[in-house]
Amino acid sequence: MKTSPLVILGFDRASVDSLIRWAEEGYLPTIASIMERGFWGKTSGPELVSEYGVALSLFSGLSRAEHGYYYFRQLKTGTYKLQPFSAEAARTVPFWAHLRGKNKKAAILDADESILVKGLPGIQLLHWAGSDKMKKASAEPPALLDETRRLFGPPFDVPGYVSRSTVKEDLQACRRFLERVEKKGRLCRSLLSRGNFDLVVLQFHEAHTGGHRLWKYRSTPQSALREIYQAIDREIGMILSELPSKANVFILSTYGMEEQYPMRGLIESFCRRLGYQATHSALPISFKSSEFFIKIAAKMLRGRLNPSLFRKFEEELIARRFHGSTDWKRTTAFAIPSLYTSFLFVNLRGREPQGIIEPGEEYTALLDRLESDLKQLVNPETGKPAVRRVTRAIENFGSLLSSGLPDLFIEWERSPRFVERLIHPKAELIQDKPVYFRESYHSPTGFMAAAGPAIRKQGNIGEISLLDLAPTFLSLLGESIPEEMRGRVMTEALTDAA
Repeated sequence: MKTSPLVILGFDRASVDSLIRWAEEGYLPTIASIMERGFWGKTSGPELVSEYGVALSLFSGLSRAEHGYYYFRQLKTGTYKLQPFSAEAARTVPFWAHLRGKNKKAAILDADESILVKGLPGIQLLHWAGSDKMKKASAEPPALLDETRRLFGPPFDVPGYVSRSTVKEDLQACRRFLERVEKKGRLCRSLLSRGNFDLVVLQFHEAHTGGHRLWKYRSTPQSALREIYQAIDREIGMILSELPSKANVFILSTYGMEEQYPMRGLIESFCRRLGYQATHSALPISFKSSEFFIKIAAKMLRGRLNPSLFRKFEEELIARRFHGSTDWKRTTAFAIPSLYTSFLFVNLRGREPQGIIEPGEEYTALLDRLESDLKQLVNPETGKPAVRRVTRAIENFGSLLSSGLPDLFIEWERSPRFVERLIHPKAELIQDKPVYFRESYHSPTGFMAAAGPAIRKQGNIGEISLLDLAPTFLSLLGESIPEEMRGRVMTEALTDAA
């Protein structure tokens, strides 16, 4: 079955409100045109409780219950050990894997949280200019990577976070981000000129890394952040001008960006001060001082060690303290170390090695108590609740024992300043300033706009379920929907031409 080309363009991790406002004000004409000719809305729902795994759910159509990815550092199932985790470890294939053997060509360029799909006709280039500099670039066919480097040179990294950077340094970084956007656009146009593709998926990640670096300048008259968005909008427009006019086009930002500071120390203080996570009575000094060791190591070794080696060293210290500082036989609930969104686990019998909470009524009662205590936390500077939302995995994702997900996801209220302490009726929670001190994080809302011959002109359609996108994409390509996909085809947004 011959269908119109499907083009999915990622405007990665944009500030959703800024994106919509600047499009309406005329600064982003390409996105404004898509919004005007078709429909647009905000992605939402339980899949967005953590930034990690959102793109995996988007492209695979699978819930977190299936892929189990929620953070770059996760609790190893059946242990109290922390382990690195990634989209690759989830072993989940993107929706375009279902095009193998279907006589359809795909061009996949820097798609987030994706893996190379063997046997897929077309071209794939991943991690060439992505947001995770730890990932190595790869391609299919493999020769494409060497060819890209020969013709365009290696991609250059622009740090998305630099502690205490100056205005001059940030403006220099802005120029480098703009250069990278332009280089990425030239690369994409060159690769897409090689043939007629049924599916194009490509993402610009500079709205993400540049967004964090330039977040503090977002409201200035000559907004450096807006310059990044305009450059991406311009490159997207040039790419679309060279693709078939009959293409169905989707522009996506997996989630947004907002002001926020790390909360890792406060969630640990919550667990320990309120008696959920028991501390060893004779705790070795090395465990008490690991944050201090990390700070000293960061000063001495950051910039000298290879980044991957430094991260491995840092993760080892964090894992040792987490495992060794807790009396698991007396612990009812605990949080794994995380910077922004917090992840709470019940010490459940039959799941954890020394679990003491029984599944069923005792488990539910503990979740009720945890949620009640979390909702009583107050930021003394504002006098308002400190927690925005608590999501229960059992209600949104299912099984207690098999998914590997935390029992509670805690999203904190955004704050323009670092939160040193919180007040609970029974305790005062305090955290020290951490090594990693970025002032922005990701909001639990993304953006999507679509236009084309198979797309109805509807304007703002409100909230869009993330899991509905992969089935809709396959439907637009004339393919059947796999049973494992939990979402539905957005038939109300499609015309009879779909």
